[in-house]
Amino acid sequence: MSLCLMLGLAWRGGSSCSRAQNLVPLNIVLPSAALNGTPSNEKPDPNIDINTNRAPFLAPAGVTNVALNKKVTSSATNCAPEDLAKIADGEKEGTEDNVVLLLRGSQWVQIDLGSPQEIYAIVVWHAYNSAKVYHGVIAQLADGPDFTAAQNVRTIFNNDVENKAGVGIGKDREYFETREGKLIDAKGAKARYVRLYSNGSTAAKFNEYTEVEVYGRPAK
Repeated sequence: MSLCLMLGLAWRGGSSCSRAQNLVPLNIVLPSAALNGTPSNEKPDPNIDINTNRAPFLAPAGVTNVALNKKVTSSATNCAPEDLAKIADGEKEGTEDNVVLLLRGSQWVQIDLGSPQEIYAIVVWHAYNSAKVYHGVIAQLADGPDFTAAQNVRTIFNNDVENKAGVGIGKDREYFETREGKLIDAKGAKARYVRLYSNGSTAAKFNEYTEVEVYGRPAK
């Protein structure tokens, strides 16, 4: 098998050999392990993804975290702007000070990337200080802040099997939270806004976020 074909299979967003040859492993700096306490007795979905060893993700050379220090807003009304800012401040160690606690129920956080970006991967860390599974995780992209059809809203991950967020029944699998975070393949989609939903976890009804990284480059 040729190098071009192997890389093209590794990254489905690449369709030409010339582009595929420029792919490199994404350099995601992981936080320290921080598993504490006793796992919840709540039984997770039987279809849960138990693969916690993520293979290197390939993306074009020069792709960076375009969400760093960008404006974060939320559907939850309990957090001040300075608290929400922690979600994109680059601090992802699993300490209590780094975790942002949102209200219970289906809630979202939204990042304004400042300008249209070509997005290859989104990595989200909720809270990995105990073994738990987050429910109703959805990732969406849009050209405008209201996430309407007119603003080209697109759902790129959805494990909300009960449609509690009201954006459609999800077909993706739930997963265990680890220090690797959850990587969502965006396949080079162009968007300015990223919205992430969650609906509590096997450990708590509240929603937690430690960090969100969006790997991309300015859209042409």
